[in-house]
Amino acid sequence: MATSTALSNPLRGFVHRRRRGAELFLLVLALVVGIGAYAAAGIGVQGKVPPDIVGYGGWLAALVLGAHLVVRLVAPYADPVLLPVVAALNGLGLAVIHRLDLADNTDFARQQLTWMTLGVGLFAATLLILRDHRVLTRFTYTCGLSAIVLLLMPQMPFVGKEINGARIWIGVGPFSLQPGEVAKVLLVIAFAGYLVLHRDALALAGRRVAFVDLPRGRDLGPILAMWAVSLAILVFQNDLGSSLLFFGLFLIMLYVSTERPGWLVVGGLLFVVGAIVASLLISRVGVRVDLWLDPYKYFGEGTTDNGRQIVLSQFGMAWGGLIGRGFGEGSPWLVSYANSDFIMSSIGEELGLTGVMAVLVLYGLIVERSLRIALISRDGFGKLLATGLGGVFALQVFVVVGGVTRLIPLTGLTTPFLSYGGSSLVANWVIIALLLRVSDLARRPLPDLSEEDDDDQSTQVIRL
Repeated sequence: MATSTALSNPLRGFVHRRRRGAELFLLVLALVVGIGAYAAAGIGVQGKVPPDIVGYGGWLAALVLGAHLVVRLVAPYADPVLLPVVAALNGLGLAVIHRLDLADNTDFARQQLTWMTLGVGLFAATLLILRDHRVLTRFTYTCGLSAIVLLLMPQMPFVGKEINGARIWIGVGPFSLQPGEVAKVLLVIAFAGYLVLHRDALALAGRRVAFVDLPRGRDLGPILAMWAVSLAILVFQNDLGSSLLFFGLFLIMLYVSTERPGWLVVGGLLFVVGAIVASLLISRVGVRVDLWLDPYKYFGEGTTDNGRQIVLSQFGMAWGGLIGRGFGEGSPWLVSYANSDFIMSSIGEELGLTGVMAVLVLYGLIVERSLRIALISRDGFGKLLATGLGGVFALQVFVVVGGVTRLIPLTGLTTPFLSYGGSSLVANWVIIALLLRVSDLARRPLPDLSEEDDDDQSTQVIRL
């Protein structure tokens, strides 16, 4: 009986290996990158290894190996590549921030390490508490409502704070937090749960135009609502990056769930209309577009000097060339917010195009592993959840790197795991935990139902 079942379903005999040993080996390499870059920054700037290298390295190693231990215990079949890639990015980001601290006499790297500690703690808590991602479908509308509340919080009096022209922060004691970073995780869960329930209706084709089946007019409600929310974020919070991220994320998940290119056409048209209207009516967006088209016009004496940030970043990356100046040999601190919005220009100047490409490859691996998890997931909710979480990284990196390199207008998003910022770092560690939970369930071996069938048949024979 078992043999015939195995022959009828050859995939039943295939079992994913746990690969925790491979993960541990890759984590050691990631620690070498992070701690080695930290030491190189101290040698390049001060001519000696940082005196706190042992304490720093021990703290970083404890966090990374602790995360590995949690995965080994509660998610043994999880993807073995995601955690090492994230550890390498986080370690490199800490080293670059430390290098800028040495130039500016600040202490952001230690603060970032504290935020990483909190992020790893929530990473472990997510894996320990959430043993099955499908439980999240019960909270589809709760997550959606919570995300809307979080997005509205910066507009509340006494709580919301405006920094650099964008009202996307809330003040909690001496700390400033971005609730939008948490909202993006909740929105992915809400989108995935909603689209699983309604994808059959949304997949129905309407009128056919130029070989593309456009959606029915009655089904345009969700995308129009998300478009309105994105425009509201842009108008009231002056946050171009978050507006683009949320609308693009919903559009990606909508297309994946329905497999209808018509949604991309409708979404693209809505985006173009919204971008044109925003650039004409919202001064902050118009300034960003002008700086994108010709930043040198606004750079130097006799001008507003608004183009200084983007122009100096381009000078720095050009000076870095192919292999970079080396840690301590460039001047990345001349660019304002070099440790957050423009950390990629700092990497380009001192690690060169080679370093930038290496970082982009690591981000590409995160997105590739997320899509791989979506492909092998056995439930529709898991597929959409993994796709959405991977889409968060893809869109965020595209928007940030595209803005720094003048491919698109500059926005205010952070580079995941690299940039200084506690809200972003903590939220991204939780995203990785969710991806590992989905992959663990997807890679687990299927239960052998044939043995249970044999036991049931033998029990029936005995009863007869």
